[in-house]
Amino acid sequence: MNPARTIPALASWLLPITAVAGVGDPQIKTDHAWYPGELAMSTFERLAETQAEAWERVTGKPVSSDEDRALASWFWRNVHYAHAEEGRGDYFDEGFEKSDWNREYWHGLFAHGFALCGTTHSQWTAEFQALLGHGRSRAVGVAGHNSFEVFLEGGTYGDGRWALLDHDLSTVVFDADGTRLVSIEELIPALGTLGDPDYRPDRQRGWRIAGLHRDDVGVFTDFRVAEYFAGYAGPPPMVHLRRGETLRRYLRPGLDDGKTFVFWGRNYNTDGIPGPERSRSWVNQPDRMFGSKSEAPYRPGQVRYANAVFTYRPDFSTGRYREGVVDEGPGHVTFEFSSPYVIAATPPDESPWGIYESPCRNGLVIRSDRPVASRVSTDRGTTWQQAGGNDLTDLVKGHQQYWLRLEAGAPELSEVGLEIRTVCQANVATIPRLRDGENIIAFAASGQALVSAGPNRDQALAHAVDGSLDSSSVTLELAAPRGEDITGIHAASHNLSGNPPSPDVRYSIECSTDGGGTWTPVADDWRIVPQGSNPKQFWSQSFTYGATAFEPLGGSVLVRFSNDGGKKYRRVEAHLVYETADPAPSKVTFAWVNGDSSELRTASRTYPAAAPKDTSWRLDAGPDVQTRWVEIAAE
Repeated sequence: MNPARTIPALASWLLPITAVAGVGDPQIKTDHAWYPGELAMSTFERLAETQAEAWERVTGKPVSSDEDRALASWFWRNVHYAHAEEGRGDYFDEGFEKSDWNREYWHGLFAHGFALCGTTHSQWTAEFQALLGHGRSRAVGVAGHNSFEVFLEGGTYGDGRWALLDHDLSTVVFDADGTRLVSIEELIPALGTLGDPDYRPDRQRGWRIAGLHRDDVGVFTDFRVAEYFAGYAGPPPMVHLRRGETLRRYLRPGLDDGKTFVFWGRNYNTDGIPGPERSRSWVNQPDRMFGSKSEAPYRPGQVRYANAVFTYRPDFSTGRYREGVVDEGPGHVTFEFSSPYVIAATPPDESPWGIYESPCRNGLVIRSDRPVASRVSTDRGTTWQQAGGNDLTDLVKGHQQYWLRLEAGAPELSEVGLEIRTVCQANVATIPRLRDGENIIAFAASGQALVSAGPNRDQALAHAVDGSLDSSSVTLELAAPRGEDITGIHAASHNLSGNPPSPDVRYSIECSTDGGGTWTPVADDWRIVPQGSNPKQFWSQSFTYGATAFEPLGGSVLVRFSNDGGKKYRRVEAHLVYETADPAPSKVTFAWVNGDSSELRTASRTYPAAAPKDTSWRLDAGPDVQTRWVEIAAE
């Protein structure tokens, strides 16, 4: 095995690092009926519970079967995720335009909240892997569209049948008697009847066919390709705030002045507002979907992007700045940044894909009383780019992490009034909202944070210690950035599995906490076994993924990806979970307006460090509430 490459240790001349943690994984939940925030949906278990509550509230029946679980998930995704073109990540280090679309579930849900059909349905397979089990969902290629099917069991589905479940077109189709959902293969020869929204509409149990546009159902004329494991789930969304750092999430484009548009997606420039949007969607009007007699109305800007703004003012007078440091010396300080959101950009023009051009602005801005030279790395310190000024957006846009090296020591930096501002794009439907009247607000902070070797290929290979992507085995090594205790690992591989995929090839992910002496499964005996009826063609790639937790321990973790079929990998990624050592208090602030008033109202609550889940805050927001932003600050 090659010598391990791990995150650099702090310079030995520094004093021992103590009490440097901040707030690990702060999350908020309100009792808003539809958009309560991340604490209601940040794990698959929480998400399933939230979906079941919404399903029962709307339909009047509990979730008690595979069909109920599938429809509850479909309903929820229709009102939280829209059809629009997201910006790509540079996953293969070949430029954004040569990359793949994002196929990771949590990043798609929290950073974007929109995607084209193939992308969103690929991501959705990860939710059904958790909800129903291994291989029981698939993306399906039809005429000019990528749809989705789920394998349902029990009741009228017997030992199992595929069922169409297309949230991108807001479409499910029941048979003529309304007894069960039909598959795409069944729908094709009966499209003129079963696909007609006006054919026996009561059989649809309140779910309109082609809920976004009547003509959408016309794509179901062909059954071309099946994509098993077309997406994956990485780590749940976690934020780590250092003391002196705030995270403010804006529910409307424009930030504080209403004119600063920072995004990561196609610029539709609808109604003069730059950035991605969707004019036909159930997002922001969820109560109109069930029982609708017509398709979703066309309204420009029905759903737009939101922003997540991280503002960090390191405290160099007390040593607390070391909470974000990964390397330091007499003449430099290197800070880390990572986010479940995607670093956004203000493009140089109004072209559809101006975000890929230069110069972009407002994604990463360094402010100080006098100039400080800096460099940036997006591949975990392997290579560095020199900053040409205080706006570093072009060096980090489209990424989720970076290292920022300031070419000055801490004593000098303490005199310059340093502020690091990172503006990300976020899904408006995952941000907690206030409702009219009294709100019950919950807050929790698990005290955990992440180190990510990925999702980009160069970020993972910075941690490679054995094997290669061009072989059937590759091993990464990760450690906590400041020697914190580690508690778990999330990992995924992008496999070149072939067309058709062999059901005999076993893909595995393992981890070792004792230098390779013993190995623990993360994803064990993972095989691609097509179920039921299948088209002639299959996607030639797939994902393997999983997670494991362990008792807190020091040192590093090895993560090994392998298969017994000689298959190569397009990329791999691993995310280490560690405990923040000395948690800080958290201050939560909501800002809102009432009705047509322009007066911005705010209310705040400070939670003690290391507090368990707290639901004691009652906030009376008054009538006709419109939430403008919500902020968490590490005190």
